[in-house]
Amino acid sequence: MTEALTRKYRKGVLDSENFPVSEISECLEEPGTLVWVDLCGPSVDQLHELAAELGLHELAVEDALGEHQRPKLDRYGTHLFLSCHSVQVDVETGTLHETEIDAFINPRWLITVRKNEGFPIKPVLERWDRSANLITHGVSFLVYGLLDVVVDGYFEAVEAFDEYYEDVSEGLFNDQLLTPMEQRHWFDMRRAMVRFHRLVVPMREAVSSLMRREHSVVPEDFYPYFQDVYDHILRVSESTDSLRDLVGTIVETNISLRDYRQNLIVKKVSSWAAIIAVPALITGFYGMNVPFPGFGKHWGAFASATFIVLACAALYALFRRRDWL
Repeated sequence: MTEALTRKYRKGVLDSENFPVSEISECLEEPGTLVWVDLCGPSVDQLHELAAELGLHELAVEDALGEHQRPKLDRYGTHLFLSCHSVQVDVETGTLHETEIDAFINPRWLITVRKNEGFPIKPVLERWDRSANLITHGVSFLVYGLLDVVVDGYFEAVEAFDEYYEDVSEGLFNDQLLTPMEQRHWFDMRRAMVRFHRLVVPMREAVSSLMRREHSVVPEDFYPYFQDVYDHILRVSESTDSLRDLVGTIVETNISLRDYRQNLIVKKVSSWAAIIAVPALITGFYGMNVPFPGFGKHWGAFASATFIVLACAALYALFRRRDWL
């Protein structure tokens, strides 16, 4: 069983932290209190205990315990359920590391459930402490701080993809062909980017749903902060669309260059084959056991050798002028 991280804010000030989960109900009995609980890889019993303590909906608990939830926002009678993902791009291996983060949101408490330590909670705490004066806006500030850290990770992922494909673009016109390992790395990075795009687009809809005024837990005066997060997600989404277009262009260009190089090779091979065919033709003709001009004479052998040299030189000059050699 993992140890839960807890915090209690009272009247806009951090009052206590790292208290037992069993004391949550007592904390909430105090007026003006706000409670945050974080669980990393919780057991079924641990999460069900917390669900009984706060009245979490069974479907939301089931989603939090499950794997591979898509980014979404579900509304229940007493709370909201937000699912999102943090991401990290490993360019060396072409892998997208993602960590699911689920949040139960109530006007008086916030429960975050992380699937693993792939998403450290320390940056979130630092973000909250850096703007501690905003805690007066209630749980909406805690949700904003969480989303702000998650979306900042999206920008880092976009930057990693952008730098990688910029290097790929610069190396497209090199004469050195791609090795099978490099081609596999291209494929892995493209697959990682597609997966990243699939995580970002639903996230945009989830934040948009969270901001709807008729159902929102966001106070009117705190609305611009969530609008800023939403704008950041839009920028990330647009960047991924541009990157996908760039990747498609890179693939098409690579195929065109490959075909162009193959055509060059075919032209060179064909040109040399034509040049080599001339001596074979002439020597084959003079090798026939039939009388012909110069048969059995020295000048006949000299004439055939001269004709071979002149014909090969003419073909070589012609192919060089047409840039086939």
